[in-house]
Amino acid sequence: MIEILSVTFPFFALIAIGYLAARTRALPAAAVPGLNTFVLYFALTCMLFKLGQRTPTSDLLDPAVLGLWVAAGLAVMALAVVPGRRRGLGWRDAAFGGLIAVLPNSGFMGVPLLMALLGAQAAGPISASLLVDVALMQSVAVALAHYGRRAEGGSLWRELAAQARRVAGNPMPWAIVLGGLASGFSVRLPGPVDAVVAMLAASATPVALFTIGAMLAREGAPRASGVRGGSGGGFWRRRGQALRAATGDDVAWLATCKLFAHPLLMWGLGRGMIAAGLPLGEGALTVLTLTAALPAAANVAVLAERYGADSGRVARVILISTVVSFATFTVAVALLT
Repeated sequence: MIEILSVTFPFFALIAIGYLAARTRALPAAAVPGLNTFVLYFALTCMLFKLGQRTPTSDLLDPAVLGLWVAAGLAVMALAVVPGRRRGLGWRDAAFGGLIAVLPNSGFMGVPLLMALLGAQAAGPISASLLVDVALMQSVAVALAHYGRRAEGGSLWRELAAQARRVAGNPMPWAIVLGGLASGFSVRLPGPVDAVVAMLAASATPVALFTIGAMLAREGAPRASGVRGGSGGGFWRRRGQALRAATGDDVAWLATCKLFAHPLLMWGLGRGMIAAGLPLGEGALTVLTLTAALPAAANVAVLAERYGADSGRVARVILISTVVSFATFTVAVALLT
């Protein structure tokens, strides 16, 4: 356990430092989007490109890994969406409750953490899971949320087309794919260029973790007053007050789905596949289970707000799951490794 904590503690400590820096305003709120841009479009992209270079294409497109991740993810999404609908939530809030229950922070946090814990064997499964999350899970949530926009005259196909453009504009899957293609065709970057890519990749982990903390602080701070900011602040305050009674215990349920139901279902379905003789390796199952045990992804709050869902509810799930996962993820690592 001490050896595990020696790996996991620095990761969560960097998140806490970023959170404190933003809450104490040592880091101005206006700087957070710039940090996020640097991580997403520069540092993390280079790290994922390097990861794709080291990962065989067969591991990136392993049908057993992809099938398990999709099946477990859709099942957990249903566990979050169906109770929400039964409790009277609209499709938008139910959809993004489902997404926050199933989307782990695999990009900013999972890739460096699992690579540090498990080494190169983590590269293929976590990369495959990231591709599924960006391309499929977010699109399913958008399709469900569309039912909350029917009264506004929205078109499902227009929403899906917009989501497809966002997927195409997300650099994370492209970085993995390009890295895999470079490896498959034995393409090597020129020495100076490769050195720049390596330097940016090396900066990804600490800056990404610090940025997660800053984003959590930014998302959490306005909720205390109920104001998101701008001319729509009154609307969000009234909407938040109306929904808080309906979603108070829902936040705990969604965090439970993320930290417990998702990894447990992943492990159970995976064990069933192995028992049935399907070509799923023990190492891949361990990586997928630990990926599912990660806290919720911070970018879901941004998506929820974009579609008019209760982003405050989503932000609370992100905050709770991130804090609690220091204990739950550490225990999961101890049990599986």
